Amino acid sequence: MVHMTTTGFDEQTRETEIEAIKKVVAEVRHYQQNELPDDFAALFREDAIWTTGHGKRLFGRDEIAAFTHKVLPGAMKDLTANYEVVHVLFIRPDVAAVKVRQWYTRDGLPIEGEQEGTPMYVMAKEDGRWTLVACQNTTVLDS
Repeated sequence: MVHMTTTGFDEQTRETEIEAIKKVVAEVRHYQQNELPDDFAALFREDAIWTTGHGKRLFGRDEIAAFTHKVLPGAMKDLTANYEVVHVLFIRPDVAAVKVRQWYTRDGLPIEGEQEGTPMYVMAKEDGRWTLVACQNTTVLDS
């Protein structure tokens, strides 16, 4: 179940927007899983900011695309990417902070020693489409 905080929506509109956001997160997963760097980069707004799970800061879709072209090919060999939207906070009706649970499996099983990720996606709805605007990938360290 997704925890949601909303402002200015009726129930049906909120559910529609949550589903649209989940669709974008599913596309992130699909494009990563299938190693499609151009499709992945197209999910970002042109002036987006992305910080990778290892702290590399990327500014703009072109820089995000260049980085993705370097790291994505071959990265998903024998792995399955899993993404789950766990919280949506609508800052405004057209801006949302989206918390995602990210983990990888091999042959459907957890990978020993593999840490989960907890990305934060700030998304904006522009021209009827939700885009990634400011994203931070973070690895969850065992405490």
